[in-house]
Amino acid sequence: MDLHLQNKIILITGGAKGIGAAIVRQCAGEGAIPVIADKDAAAAALLQHELRQSSAQSEFTPTELTHAQACKAAIDFTLQKFNRLDALVNNAGINDGIGLASGSPERFLASLERNLLHIYNITHYALPALKQSRGSIVNISSKTAVTGQGNTSGYVAAKAAILGLTREWAVELLPDGIRVNAVLPAEVMTPLYESWLAKFPSPQEAKARIESKIPLGHRMTTAEEIAATVVFLLSEKSSHTTGQHLFVDGGYVHLDRSLT
Repeated sequence: MDLHLQNKIILITGGAKGIGAAIVRQCAGEGAIPVIADKDAAAAALLQHELRQSSAQSEFTPTELTHAQACKAAIDFTLQKFNRLDALVNNAGINDGIGLASGSPERFLASLERNLLHIYNITHYALPALKQSRGSIVNISSKTAVTGQGNTSGYVAAKAAILGLTREWAVELLPDGIRVNAVLPAEVMTPLYESWLAKFPSPQEAKARIESKIPLGHRMTTAEEIAATVVFLLSEKSSHTTGQHLFVDGGYVHLDRSLT
């Protein structure tokens, strides 16, 4: 299927690794030009080298997203390079375990800076360019936004807020023809997820226990499956879809657990 993304400029935050890297790869595979906004220059360099092997074009702008001016700089870099921006994927975030009892007001605020504030900041600075291109925005939330998890108040507050902002921005940007949607992953094997599993006495047993609760196929969702949904939402093929929350999780959140 041709998604008509050829030469579209798509900025992806946290695009150097994990789900973000999968989104970068699929955008490039559709002929788009992904711009990676990430603080991990080494991971970004490896990803760009991989893309060059298939003659795909990409750009990297080193970005510490917790700083508003760095978010502005990422947008400025993109516009100076291409003079346009067609889509924005707000992907960056980390489940940092800042709980109610185990955290503190200061650590909670820092978690919001890592997981929420940059989404407003970079979208704010991207907005004039997205209005010109009548572009698209996809926000990456999490199943924890609707299920809770325990001991991760900052992350959950941010991911739930992202769902609210998705609906709010979809309404605000209707006159500009800008579509705004959210994707909610659940159990996806990424470097961060592997690090979390490694904390268990038997990571393989923990993984098997989690997979047994996923109705469709009793397996984790792949980063590529998340990316495929994101790229579809960025494309003209979803031209009448806005303000939606899409769960790409093998039925993990909504299907009856007795099925497992």
